Amino acid sequence: MKAGPKKVAEPRPLRSADLSAVRGVFTDVDGTLTTGHKLRSQTVRALEQLSASGLKVVLVSGRPAGWGEAWARQLPVDGVIVENGGLFFLKGKKGELRKVYLEPPAQRLANRERLEAEVHRVLAQVPGARLSVDSRYTEVDLAVDYNEEARLGDAGASRIEALLRARGVTAVRSSVHVNCWLGRFDKLSASRRFARVAWGEQMDPGDGQYVYAGDSFNDAPMFQAFKLGVGVANVRAVLDRIDAPPAFITRAPEGRGFEELARALLARRRPSRSRGVST
Repeated sequence: MKAGPKKVAEPRPLRSADLSAVRGVFTDVDGTLTTGHKLRSQTVRALEQLSASGLKVVLVSGRPAGWGEAWARQLPVDGVIVENGGLFFLKGKKGELRKVYLEPPAQRLANRERLEAEVHRVLAQVPGARLSVDSRYTEVDLAVDYNEEARLGDAGASRIEALLRARGVTAVRSSVHVNCWLGRFDKLSASRRFARVAWGEQMDPGDGQYVYAGDSFNDAPMFQAFKLGVGVANVRAVLDRIDAPPAFITRAPEGRGFEELARALLARRRPSRSRGVST
């Protein structure tokens, strides 16, 4: 007999979160900042207002290093963690962009060679499976497209995950890709390392000084660790299957949900700066 969907604690409404001590925001990108795979001007404005208020803002994504460098240079953020924690970008003391890897060069090279071999073995077993178009811009992980240009559905994504994990590869879904890598890192370990390198802090995600916003399976380590883990409303689609749900949830989905979070943070920080974040 198949087990039914697991029962999880229902996330509480965002309005019940105590945001009074928040000093910064870590946030996923796809499905959290984006809306319908696009970044709305209102969402960029929310990022601008958060930064202008003095809050630290860090993007945390499964997207490639190439995307991360562009985001770090062009968006109003303090840094960008990419490839599910494999590396990150931050501004140096003189304003230069610094690039930090979670693992040393020899280990990255060995892992990359094995990862490519294992992923291609799995792709051959799943009809229609293919690497994401942007995998060519990765350095540490690879991504299998199941919901961006491909349409493999949950069943196809689950099969890819299972086959990769059976071969010793870490595999976890975002809203668009099955991200896969070899190495002892994830979004949480990279966020802790970022805080040490960028700010000289031993970040404790359970102390309520940082918020994490996300929407999918690869956000589970962050939801589990962060006292202020916030899911945008579309996270409801995976609540019965995610390893750890967020503590709080927005009313609106995707980028509009992030804008809702930004308004709540700004209202508690400097009410005069909370105006102008559109819905």
